[in-house]
Amino acid sequence: MRIVVTGGAGFIGSHVCDRLIAEGHHVAAIDNFITGSPDNIAHLIGHERFEFVQADIIAGCWVEGTVDAVMNLASPASPVGYLDNPIETMLVGSHGTHNALELARQKGARFLQASTSEVYGDPLEHPQHEDYWGHVNCVGVRSVYDEAKRFAEALTMAYHRRHGLQTRIIRIFNTYGPRMALNDGRVVPNFVAQAVRNQPLTVYGDGKATRSFCYVSDLVDGMLRLLWSNETRPVNIGNPREMTVLEFAQAVKAAAGPTCTSEIVFVQPRAERIADDPQRRQPDITRARTVLGWEPRISLEEGLQRTIDYFRSRI
Repeated sequence: MRIVVTGGAGFIGSHVCDRLIAEGHHVAAIDNFITGSPDNIAHLIGHERFEFVQADIIAGCWVEGTVDAVMNLASPASPVGYLDNPIETMLVGSHGTHNALELARQKGARFLQASTSEVYGDPLEHPQHEDYWGHVNCVGVRSVYDEAKRFAEALTMAYHRRHGLQTRIIRIFNTYGPRMALNDGRVVPNFVAQAVRNQPLTVYGDGKATRSFCYVSDLVDGMLRLLWSNETRPVNIGNPREMTVLEFAQAVKAAAGPTCTSEIVFVQPRAERIADDPQRRQPDITRARTVLGWEPRISLEEGLQRTIDYFRSRI
């Protein structure tokens, strides 16, 4: 099949392109490199079943020829990305999603919207099930990302109900692996880069906030299972193994091996870093297990080792 991947040069998008190419599909990737990188897709350039279009889907989203599916992954996803580009983040979630949906509608293609666990905000329900409506500060600094994704979900469902478009919505929880940007600002690249450089691992606050970390290949597997399924409701894809940020720092240090001399230190975060920052994050993946037959396979220890090896090759 021929599949359009917006945000195809991003961390997750490039892994999606790899998987689709490996399965024999034709891929048209679109990216404007606002947070993606040419390095992520350099190995695909020149492949007979891969084409790349440098474009901003806020302005328009179009490719010539037959399209069987559109996967909309275009958006800054880290606090560094969306706090530095707040208006662009809102517009790619609104105008960009609309343009991608129109491409799918006009081509008669199915459509997958990449959403996020951030739609749950700082949740009052734990673990988070897809039926939970969330606890979001709609005017906080993080709202540019949270509300952009909530709007994108609503628009996707509107196209499904109004036009009968075959739509899918994936809510992505914390994902990690090779090709994460070194300056991403999220906890995984922060800790891994510090461990590789033998710098102190900086834990913001008391380290008691929790996260659940899913390796990127597991995420891509769940995403493609959802794309080809008949499930139109949102589906959580993430690893339900919950751990504190402090426990994660200890796991990174252990995975870095005996040559890592980093100490774990606690620092007071900047106000914008902690504003509306979720204190607990754990996906309920009952729907993914039941509908998609999916659950994560890569252990944290194995995933961290692969990620550390990648960062060592980059630093």
